Amino acid sequence: MASYIFKAEAKQATTLLPFLLATWPDQVNRTKAKRWLHHKAVLVNNVGQSQFDHPVKPGDVIAVRAGKFAAPGSKMPAGIRIVHEDTSLLVIEKPSGLLSVATDKDEKETVYYKTSTYLKYRGQNERVFIVHRLDRDTSGIMVLAKTPQTKRLLQANWDHSVNKRYIALVEGALKVPQGTLRSHLDESRPEKVFAMPEATEETREAITHYKTLKAGPVYTLVDVSLETGRRNQIRVQFAEQGNPVTGDEKYGARANPVRRLALHASELSFPHPVTGKTLHFKSTPPPSFAAAVTNVLPLPPARERRKARDEDDDFTPRTPTPRYADRIALQQEARRAPFRPGQGTGRTPQKTARPAPRTESREGKPPQRRRPDR
Repeated sequence: MASYIFKAEAKQATTLLPFLLATWPDQVNRTKAKRWLHHKAVLVNNVGQSQFDHPVKPGDVIAVRAGKFAAPGSKMPAGIRIVHEDTSLLVIEKPSGLLSVATDKDEKETVYYKTSTYLKYRGQNERVFIVHRLDRDTSGIMVLAKTPQTKRLLQANWDHSVNKRYIALVEGALKVPQGTLRSHLDESRPEKVFAMPEATEETREAITHYKTLKAGPVYTLVDVSLETGRRNQIRVQFAEQGNPVTGDEKYGARANPVRRLALHASELSFPHPVTGKTLHFKSTPPPSFAAAVTNVLPLPPARERRKARDEDDDFTPRTPTPRYADRIALQQEARRAPFRPGQGTGRTPQKTARPAPRTESREGKPPQRRRPDR
């Protein structure tokens, strides 16, 4: 997919800016070269560079990319990393904790807002269109389109032409190390997805293939491949068989060893909507996923923790503080209290009279003015 306006191999050791000026003296000047470096359009062995004094060794391949596209590995605000960019697509690595699209409560902490702002700041009159979504706490590969036509082409055959793989850390040991999960998911309710025992008019079939990567005494690391793309599909299906994704309290997880939802979109491949060439992208999950498999001290269920606390004879409950709503109610009640003579208004305490100033000293003589210190 990448196209270059210049490409050459270094013959001797030098630095990047002198190499550009010496190799293409008629086409490149210092201003143009610095602008390329600013946008990381200059690649040394397929790695974008921004430093003019970057060392160049004999045998290094230096290329200048065509177009104002971000170099792979470039970072955007909010921790978003660019994996691939061309005239039709923008492939990113989404961090955990970031929404895909805006909601009524949050409009700016989203992938759509951050990427749109990035393109505007870069001076390009481009838009982004969400092709598919990742849950707020799910990280990994995500595809955005730059034109409405690209979005329609990708979404038309998304479930059939796209290969999606995830890495998940689930609770407990899987009954079957490798297999396929089939469910009928009811997505009619906005707050939660439910697995139904039989197909109905409101359900859609969900098919998930999985394979155990690493099994421990408490948690299991699983490689998941989706055949269908339903909302919360992986989370609902693994919770249905008694192995919820760790950190997923919404679907019954009891532990959170990695302090987030342990689900990462690790791999995505699909044909380019314009050229037809197959694109393949990978993303490495956080190291904490694999490290948590060796954990042998899980958090007990919430009910057991409360039971253990109640059976403790030495446990002294903490006096609860009034809630905010209770404090507001007490203040409003005090304001509505009737006026009683001699007792103030009920809102502020009655003021007391100040004592009269002393006009005589203790000996009965008038007080003398103290001289100022010199």
